[in-house]
Amino acid sequence: MTTDCQAIESQVKRAVRSLFEIADPRPGQFFVLGASTSEVRGKNIGSAGDMQLGEAILRPVKRLASEAGLHLAVQCCEHLNRCLVVEEETIGEHHLQRATVLPAPEAGGAAAAAAMDSFSRPAVVREVQAHLGIDIGDTLIGMHLRPVVVPVRIPQRQVGGAHLTLARTRPPLVGGHRARYPADPYAKKPRMRDLDDRQ
Repeated sequence: MTTDCQAIESQVKRAVRSLFEIADPRPGQFFVLGASTSEVRGKNIGSAGDMQLGEAILRPVKRLASEAGLHLAVQCCEHLNRCLVVEEETIGEHHLQRATVLPAPEAGGAAAAAAMDSFSRPAVVREVQAHLGIDIGDTLIGMHLRPVVVPVRIPQRQVGGAHLTLARTRPPLVGGHRARYPADPYAKKPRMRDLDDRQ
């Protein structure tokens, strides 16, 4: 296990690229990041936060999300009820509910605190319905993902000492036995965007 910031940044970048390749996100979608720097260091979640690691995790996620035209939401820890740091502009555009709090490493987590420092106009909201996400250290991002959540499997299983979980979402299959669906609704082609609500 390594907690060298450069190595962690490289691992995160590789994981996000793999997720994007499989999930095929499109501009305007929400991407949620949950990360425990304590778990990355091989410690229990919430016990050994590290701002440098938080920044190292956030850098590639923020850059790749921006390149893909995605709205990034960085989840705070349990102590802030898993609120999220987003850019101010997304609040009105997506009718998000604002929360009043300033995430810090000891209450919010290092990744969320790093987002507060690096976003252009950071704001905190109570929830989002993201289209895809990355969870580093079992931070439980599922509450911020749209139904239906589909796990994304890649060979990489960890970032540092933290368990890695990747997920995308798809619209629910509705209609029962009379309904018709694409030949394989989980396949990359035809893409699920044909069924999306285009939000």
